[in-house]
Amino acid sequence: MILPLRNGQYKLIETKHNTKVLYLDNNIYAWVEPASIGEILVVSHKIHHTDYVLSMGQYKLYDVIDEPELSDQMHLELEVGAKQWQGYLLLTGLPDSHHLRARIIPTAETITGNPQYQRGHGLNINLAKTAR
Repeated sequence: MILPLRNGQYKLIETKHNTKVLYLDNNIYAWVEPASIGEILVVSHKIHHTDYVLSMGQYKLYDVIDEPELSDQMHLELEVGAKQWQGYLLLTGLPDSHHLRARIIPTAETITGNPQYQRGHGLNINLAKTAR
């Protein structure tokens, strides 16, 4: 089952100190890569000064449960071009006030724009609204 959780606008920037910052609507996350841990998102409450805009567009957040071709994880997809999406697995979901950090792992798995996961092509996305 594929459960859409959220969608909206994102912006990925880099600061003059080479810190990447991801804005998902009004939520702000520093995107850092500590040694030996891998990439993580960290809740941020400050406005960061943009040195470079790396990308911007739409994002989609899905929860995936028991789909044979997809990882059972929360999936974040960022629009990176015309009908092109980059997928990420969020092993513990998006960080929040209780869990300030969360791993983010790039993946080739994408749901948005993939005909295999559109209505009428075998697998239907459950459009029920859910909260996480």
